[in-house]
Amino acid sequence: MGPSADIDYSQASTVGQDLEHMSDAIDDVNSKKYDSESKFDATKDKTQFRQYEEACDRVKTFYKEQHEKQSVAYNLAARNRFHHASRPRPEMTIWQAMEKLNTLVDESDPDTSLSQIDHLLQSAEAIRRDGKPRWMQVTGLIHDLGKLMLFFPELETQGQWDVVGDTFPVGCAFDQRIILPGTFANNPDIHDPVYSTKFGIYSPGCGLDNMMLSWGHDEYLYHVVRDQSTLPDEALAMIRYHSFYPWHREGAYREFMCKKDHDMLKAVQAFNPYDLYSKSDDVPSVEELKPYYMELIDEFFPQKVLKW
Repeated sequence: MGPSADIDYSQASTVGQDLEHMSDAIDDVNSKKYDSESKFDATKDKTQFRQYEEACDRVKTFYKEQHEKQSVAYNLAARNRFHHASRPRPEMTIWQAMEKLNTLVDESDPDTSLSQIDHLLQSAEAIRRDGKPRWMQVTGLIHDLGKLMLFFPELETQGQWDVVGDTFPVGCAFDQRIILPGTFANNPDIHDPVYSTKFGIYSPGCGLDNMMLSWGHDEYLYHVVRDQSTLPDEALAMIRYHSFYPWHREGAYREFMCKKDHDMLKAVQAFNPYDLYSKSDDVPSVEELKPYYMELIDEFFPQKVLKW
């Protein structure tokens, strides 16, 4: 007997209407402007975030080490390790990656001591509450999964300084708008006759895609998901540049932007409140939210298991 024999055709009309209503609801969410002003953070005191001058010694020590060691030479070596054909690529789903990351506390972040899965769900839920598109919700859910590189010894991470923290270009002068700029004094690139100049190895209008940002979880995750998901360019920019605060928040490095980068800047700035200000929200219930986000993950990661 064919499978159609088990179908109750008397209910087909109702099922069809339910599917249509669901489809309309999804279309309604996806049609909303991703860059409309955030609402979830309207009552928050934003002056309490990113207070690095008042941060604990743990955070200041982290940035001193990061700024001294993120050189052109180190970045070339890190990218070579990542792209090397012989590198084993661990395989796991997005949710498995979230659970694996759950033991990590980011040493660079003065605004939260929650586990990573809590922060990811806080970001995603804030985006969801504001009615932003589903692709942006899943971007909030995964945006920090690049920190998973800490668990992969073949990438030879050096602690946390080459995984987390604000990012910035290497190969040109370090801008004073980078957080704690005085801590670059011992970076070897500040004495290089090319790397220490305003444009360094780049040219005006070359585009951010052609610049080498300090190696870390943003860059790593971008390369992992760009060919293994159906996420739009705006989502990929949110992932790649969400820690590039000197650019999207302080206005630095604009002279390198190409036409595409102006649209990507708008996307990253739209995403930033959900990454930053959701950290003071209530701790989400992982088990209650898991079914919704599992469905969302499958929508944008159709192959299910990713190569990391």
